[in-house]
Amino acid sequence: MALVKPALQVPCLTMPPVSNQIFQSGFYYNRDNDYINMDLEYAMCAAPTNKNKIINDPVYGFIEISSGELFDIVEHPYFQRLRRIKQLGLTNFVYPGATHTRFQHALGSYHLMGMAIQVLRSKGTEISKEEEEAALTAILLHDIGHGPFSHALEKSIIEDLHHEELSLLFMRALNKEHKGKLDLAIEIFTGRYEKKFLHQLIDGQLDMDRLDYLKRDSFFTGVTEGVIGSDRIVRMLNVVDDNLVVDHKGIYSIEKFLIARRFMYWQVYLHKTVLSSEILLLNILKRAKQLALSGTELFSTPALGRLLYKPLSRKDFYSKDTRHPDKSIITPEIQNNINDFASLDDNDIIASVKVWSEHPDTVLSLLSGSLVNRSLYRIEIQNEEFDPEYIARIKGDVRDLYKINDRDIEFLVNDGSVSNNAYSSKDEQIQILYQGGLLKNVTDASDMLDVTVLSKTVKKYFLCYPKDAFGSSPK
Repeated sequence: MALVKPALQVPCLTMPPVSNQIFQSGFYYNRDNDYINMDLEYAMCAAPTNKNKIINDPVYGFIEISSGELFDIVEHPYFQRLRRIKQLGLTNFVYPGATHTRFQHALGSYHLMGMAIQVLRSKGTEISKEEEEAALTAILLHDIGHGPFSHALEKSIIEDLHHEELSLLFMRALNKEHKGKLDLAIEIFTGRYEKKFLHQLIDGQLDMDRLDYLKRDSFFTGVTEGVIGSDRIVRMLNVVDDNLVVDHKGIYSIEKFLIARRFMYWQVYLHKTVLSSEILLLNILKRAKQLALSGTELFSTPALGRLLYKPLSRKDFYSKDTRHPDKSIITPEIQNNINDFASLDDNDIIASVKVWSEHPDTVLSLLSGSLVNRSLYRIEIQNEEFDPEYIARIKGDVRDLYKINDRDIEFLVNDGSVSNNAYSSKDEQIQILYQGGLLKNVTDASDMLDVTVLSKTVKKYFLCYPKDAFGSSPK
């Protein structure tokens, strides 16, 4: 029997009705005992009224989606779009295995949230069924506002609008569609709900987002130094005075978590080659926008074309109608803008960049060809700012080599800085709970963590330029 590829709605196969069906990419099922390729990350088919699903995740094993409302969110085109957005942007240029998606990360965070709620309930924290579903909804949607290549193009596709604000806009649009069923999820997500610890599970020093991305990113990059015991940390969580705390038996896992986070930022997220590739991609889109707004004809997918020739900014996502001063109002115009953004993913960018590599504009074709063929900028990183005279010399070399004018040099030579700290002493502190109710800051409770080192912001300066140009920063 010939293999067939299912459409978005997979028809039910002839199988005995069961309460849960498990499907994996590469598994084969059939109508008449003949194989059919279900070429999806997972495909679902069971009794029409059943929406309890189990997904096989490579990090945690089986993840259960136990309610129809949550499954409806997972099936929504907004959420399915996350399949087409890489979690780590262009990090696979350095770590080839890092091709996992925001879709997988959202499901992993959801899984940890479900575990955390059960753990807290077992320790006497009251969490209603409605609060549980709302918290699970909020964590599922916490990253739904990410654009193509995740953080790599943050604030580039839409100026001055952070992905967390876009996530909230998506949630409000879904809430309108679901007739207010996401009201409580939005309250928890924004930190307005009375139970503060539920928000901390979504956005805090030990939130489910961080616990998943460190473990998942370590798994897919193969960087074993970033592995953390997320299951152990979740099982050590507790609540005191409406704040999330950690039972004292979990202190060693917290120490490992903080050290691993620091390591992953400099070894993976801010790796110099990753930084180089992301700056290159940013410059490609910047040049494409410049050409589009000047009237130059550019190939693009329809989704990307709409945003190149009619760029969106922050003001396009908040109501200008004085009758609706509340930012939560999703007008038809705002809904259209959300849909335009939602139609864009990694594939639109890559398809366009491949064609741009042969565009007659020298700068655009040079940059695009460099990304397609992974001929990235040379990048220098140091602890002090670069000498302006050295930067000027590099710019002169590049200008002469490529015969470009001073206005275009900004696309080929870039300098700036990156910074990170593993533990923010300004945010809510990680508190360790001892017998008798004593609470200690983790930096006081630990005999190995130095708060001055962990909370110190490490800043490094970079300079990148084409490899053909001469460059060797004086030491």
